[in-house]
Order: sequence, then structure tokens, then C-alpha cells
Amino acid sequence: MQNITVLSGGMGGARFLQGLLHGIATGRLPGVAPDATVTVVANTADDLWVHGLKVCPDLDTVMYTLGDGIDTGRGWGRRAETWSVKEELAIYGVEPTWFGLGDRDIATHLVRTQMLEAGYPLSEVTTALCRRWLDPVYGDRVRLLPMTDDRVETHVAIADPDSPSGRRVVHFQEYWVRLRASVPAEMLVFVGLDEASPGPGVVDAITDADLVVLPPSNPVVSVGTILGVPRMREALAATRAPVVGLSPIVGGTHVRGMAEQMLTSIGVEVSASGVGLHYGARSAGGVLDGWLVDEVDADQADRVEAAGLPCRAVPLMMTDPDATAAMAAAAIDLVAR
Repeated sequence: MQNITVLSGGMGGARFLQGLLHGIATGRLPGVAPDATVTVVANTADDLWVHGLKVCPDLDTVMYTLGDGIDTGRGWGRRAETWSVKEELAIYGVEPTWFGLGDRDIATHLVRTQMLEAGYPLSEVTTALCRRWLDPVYGDRVRLLPMTDDRVETHVAIADPDSPSGRRVVHFQEYWVRLRASVPAEMLVFVGLDEASPGPGVVDAITDADLVVLPPSNPVVSVGTILGVPRMREALAATRAPVVGLSPIVGGTHVRGMAEQMLTSIGVEVSASGVGLHYGARSAGGVLDGWLVDEVDADQADRVEAAGLPCRAVPLMMTDPDATAAMAAAAIDLVAR
């Protein structure tokens, strides 16, 4: 295998990518060339504008993680961050106070916003930012592509007894950061998704790949929104590459994040098999050729296989790069068979 494409959200996808690249560098992935290229198609439906700046959380989390600039404790933002601008804005009473931009992080958003306002599309802006973060480490062996150059935003409907309709709609980031996903999500609204076009190079990255991976990212608001871009599912159906996924649900809940709340909002069973069946087998009109579940969910593998989707139970906790590389190797071995 020479070309691997990963459809990634933020934290979970970024950590999987670290292990995948570690596995390539150490020769631990069966059949994968030591100079294999990895293309990351990242979710941009979490994007938002804050204080006049364009913020792309998942793109930046992948970029900072692979460029060794991420705050590993938080799993997002810059390491050794300071918060002077956030503190000053709070003193002025400027909203939103619930979404904090660190001083180092602001530099990235300033560069992105200036380039966007100068007329460059998000894909070209991302390439320019990656010249700092990825090129010095990986050269041209790792590419980071936004799923679309178009504006797409995820909004969440929540109960509001003071509203005439009984509900109100908030941006996904407000639901996640301010509300901490602590209230039920009654409905998800993907603004602009149906009208979006795949970003430059995205469809080719899927159809020309030797392997496509759906990592343990949120299946609804990360991988799900990537799959929701028009022509994306058609590209997965058409590719000759095997498509393999890894469950973000272990032991009946998410490891980190809010996959449980998001799956519940769309009526999908919160289980490793439930997510696998939600994605579905390519042979039955879905998107996958193989599905990995954690060992604690081994009893669910037969249910997945009964739906025509090959399934295996292996350790799926990304405790370190070696463990994550072993996950990637298991995924490759499953579909290679």
C-alpha cells in the first residue's frame, strides 16, 4: 500500500493518525510501504467565527498534533499557551466568553482569516498553514485537506421552555464547550452541507487510495458530516481501495467526546455494533469493508458479520503510539484478508 486516506475529526482522528504514521515509520503495518503517503480529509462542519476570526477546530487539532504543537492535556489548542487576549476581552465584556482563544492559537486564526479575506479558498489556506506544521516533519508524505471549501456549520436544537417553539438552536461549539453536551440534543442541523462541494483533491484522495480508514472519530458530527458532503459516499462506493473503520464506542459509551449524545439524537444505538451497522457494509449500500470493535465488545462481532460486514475484536484504546499502530495494523490485516 502506497496511498492511505483517513477521514478524520479532531482529537480521536488526530491521535489515530499519530499511531498510523508511527506504524509506517517503524515498519509495523503489513503491506504498507515505508514511504507511503497519508492524506487526511478533515471535518470542517465544526468551524465557526469568533471575534472576527475564522476558527477550524478539527483542522487545527490534526495540524497541531502531527506538528507536535498540541496541548496533550487538553487535546486541543497550543502547548505552553497563554490567555492574555481572552482575559482582556472578558474584562471588556465581549462575547462569547465561553469560547477561549489562546494567544498562540490566535496567530493561526489571524493568518487564516487574512488569507480568506484576500480571496484564497480554505484548502489553499490550509496548505499554507501546513508548510509550518507538517512539511518540516513529513515533507510531501502527509496532506491535510478540508472536506470542503464551502461554509458548513453544525447546529444543535435543544429544549428551551422560554421559546415559543419550545426549543432553540445553538452552534455545535456552544453545545460542546459552553453547555458541555449536558442537555439532550433534540435535533442536528447541518447548515450548508447539502449544497457543499468536496474540497480540491478530496474525491481523488478517496478514489485513488490503496486504503481508506474511518478512525474512531465521532460518527455523526465528524465522520458523519464528511460523508454528508455530496459525492463523498459515491467516491467511497467507487474506490477500489478497501474501506475499514474503528469503533469510537467501547463498552457501550464513547471513550472521549460526545458520540453517545450525538448518536442518540439521530436514533442510532450507542454500541460498537450499532455504529458499525450505521455505517453499513459496502456490499449492502453502506461505506465499509471491515469494522473493528474493542475486545470488551467481542460478543457484538457476530451481529455485525450477520449484516455482511467483516468484523474483528482487538484492543482499541489509544494509550500510546505503539498501541495505536497495532490498531492500524489490525485494521489493515482485516481488510487484506
